[in-house]
Amino acid sequence: MILIDNHCYFSFLFLLFEFYKSGKLFIQGLIVSSRKDSLQHFKQPWAHEHEPVKDLLSAVKAIKPTVLIGSSGVGRTFTKEVIEAVSSYNEKPLILALSNPTSQSECTAEEAYTWSEGRAIFASGSPFDPFEYNGKVYVSGQANNAYIFPGFGLGLVISGAIRVHDDMLLAASEALAGQVSKENYDMGLIYPPFSNIRKISAQIAASVAAKAYELGLATRLPRPADLFKYAESCMYTPNYRSYR
Repeated sequence: MILIDNHCYFSFLFLLFEFYKSGKLFIQGLIVSSRKDSLQHFKQPWAHEHEPVKDLLSAVKAIKPTVLIGSSGVGRTFTKEVIEAVSSYNEKPLILALSNPTSQSECTAEEAYTWSEGRAIFASGSPFDPFEYNGKVYVSGQANNAYIFPGFGLGLVISGAIRVHDDMLLAASEALAGQVSKENYDMGLIYPPFSNIRKISAQIAASVAAKAYELGLATRLPRPADLFKYAESCMYTPNYRSYR
C-alpha cells in the first residue's frame, strides 16, 4: 500500500498508475469518492472509497501503508509519530521525502533512520550526508529527475520516436532500477550512484529506444545493432583541444 502526502501537484502520479489500478495507492485521505463532485477533474480518477481523514498521521493509521511518498513542498510533514507509525506496520518501510530544497524536505535522512530504528529504506529530493546509526553507516539516495530525463530524451532522439508512449516511461524506470546493485542496496541506496550518471543515462536511452522500436514508433531505420553503444556515441562529451 502506498500513501502519498501531496497537496500541490499531481503530474508525477502518472507513473504510479499501475498501483492505483490495483487499489494500492492512496493520496492522503483527502481524495475520496465522497468528495468526487467537488474534486478537480484531474484528481477524480484517484478517488477511493474511504472515509476522509484530516491529517497524515490519521491516514497512516487508517491505511497502514508500506510506502510513504512526500511531494507536497511542505517541510517536516513526516513527523516522528508518522514515521514510527509506518515503521510499526512494516519491517522495512519505504520513505521517500521528495520535496526540495532541503528546508522543505518532509524529513531528513537522520530522522527517517532514527525514528524507524534503522529499518527505513530512504531516499530524498534533496541530498543528505551519510548517517551512522547503531554502528551502521546509511547512505541515502537522491531521487532526482536528472536520473531519468536526459536518458529518456536521448532515447527518443536516437530512435526518432514519433510520440511518447506510457511503456517508454516504464522502460526508463525499469532500466534505472536494474542498475542498482546488491552492494548499493546494502548501503541503503535505492538509486545507482550518481557518479555513474553517463552510463546510467545511456542504459536508459537504450531501453527507451528499444521500446520505441518494439512499439513501432521509431523512425530511425535500420535499428542500430547495439543501442547502448549507439546511445553513448550520440552523447555530448565536453572534451576540448588545448591550443597552448
